[in-house]
Amino acid sequence: MRRVWIAVLALFLIALVIAAGAGFYISRVANSPVDYADIGEHFKYGSIGSEPANGIPYWIWKVLPEMFPEKLPGKGYASLGFLTEPGKDTPIGFSERDVFIRRVGLNCAVCHTGTYRESPCTEPVLILGMPANHLDLQGYVNFLTDCALDPRFSPEYMMPAIEAIGGKLNPLEKFIYQYIAIYRTRDALITQAKQLELLRVHRWGPGRVDTFNPYKALKFYFPMEKLPPEELIGAADLPSIWNQEPREGMQLHWDGNNTSVEERNKSAAIGAGVTPATIDLPRLKRIEDWLLKFPAPKYPFPINQELAAAGKQIYDQSCAACHAFGGAKTGQVTPLTEIGTDAHRLNSYTYEFLSNQDTLYAGHSWRFHHFRKTNGYANLPLDGIWLRAPYLHNGSVPTLRDLLEPVAKRPVKFYRGYDVFDQKKVGFISDVPEENGHQYFLFDTAEPGNGMGGHLYGVDLSQEQKEALVEYMKTL
Repeated sequence: MRRVWIAVLALFLIALVIAAGAGFYISRVANSPVDYADIGEHFKYGSIGSEPANGIPYWIWKVLPEMFPEKLPGKGYASLGFLTEPGKDTPIGFSERDVFIRRVGLNCAVCHTGTYRESPCTEPVLILGMPANHLDLQGYVNFLTDCALDPRFSPEYMMPAIEAIGGKLNPLEKFIYQYIAIYRTRDALITQAKQLELLRVHRWGPGRVDTFNPYKALKFYFPMEKLPPEELIGAADLPSIWNQEPREGMQLHWDGNNTSVEERNKSAAIGAGVTPATIDLPRLKRIEDWLLKFPAPKYPFPINQELAAAGKQIYDQSCAACHAFGGAKTGQVTPLTEIGTDAHRLNSYTYEFLSNQDTLYAGHSWRFHHFRKTNGYANLPLDGIWLRAPYLHNGSVPTLRDLLEPVAKRPVKFYRGYDVFDQKKVGFISDVPEENGHQYFLFDTAEPGNGMGGHLYGVDLSQEQKEALVEYMKTL
């Protein structure tokens, strides 16, 4: 009997060791992100936890532009506005993590890294923390959807295509791709497409995103077909994310619906594909801590100092109360009845959605509890405003100079996605329809959600005063 008990104990210990080893493998080996020592590289390529639940198997993601080039507006992912650097395997904003097989997901940099050029002949200058003025995020989602609906999205076609582009899969990886990964990825994308179908009607265009409506469909399963049509239009400009420390306690997001930088970050992480179960808190915190003091970039072109000095007086008198750090109304919400800008983004964030949003991260100390429904749009600080064009919450006014004009004189249609800087008006040149075969997005302010009315502050200034004010704002 004693020998039997010893044998049972030995088997138990062996099972315990195997279980511990399996747990270590799953947690460390089968779920290991690619890390970067440099914080800038970590921001651009590091994981925040989007890959385990919503990442795409690397070789599927890699082969899609090769298999389905006709579903893209140009060559490769770059045609959707993704930025690439020499020697890098993925565009900026894509992270990698091994979850049994290598997967790619999105991180903060995909929406918050942009470029500008001095002229069409100069090289783009990459700016971290800047709104991704070139990024067609909706186009990317639509591309994945269109690929998944194609009969060629199957092992029969995809496995040879992966091999043709250099995909050297080991036997286990081949098995996973052949019998699991391709089918599961296809089904997940098709399911997502059905949930987001009504949101495809309204084109966001580059540099914009509908922040909260996808939540309703994907996280909370709202019956989208029963929502008021105007609620489904919530596209707004991507914001800058530098200099976060002095923003703590301000009303954040375009409508000022949260006063916690940390909660705002965790909410944004969900938009990138993170879930409450997969969020990588230590790696996300590296980015959060860095952004607290990460400065806005200085204006790189010549400034007329005399004109700017005159503009500072106008700014201090007419703008600083709402837009300077320490201003009496900075970081507060101005009611829609006063500001008069397009109401769709404000109306898309509803009390019903708020009540569901507050359940996210339930059971954790970081559960949301700062979100509120507001009645207008927040007065934001203007640091680095020269790189945050187009202007207003929905990006409906191409330059600062245009914003100082009465509504009747603001551009009704203009092109988005071009990154050559307009040094006179401050913004991006917006009358270029295409360049080297790439078609830019024609933004029509008559479309629902794109209205360029409101924010009439400064429209009564003289032309000389407006020029001076714009010159000063280059220095912010």
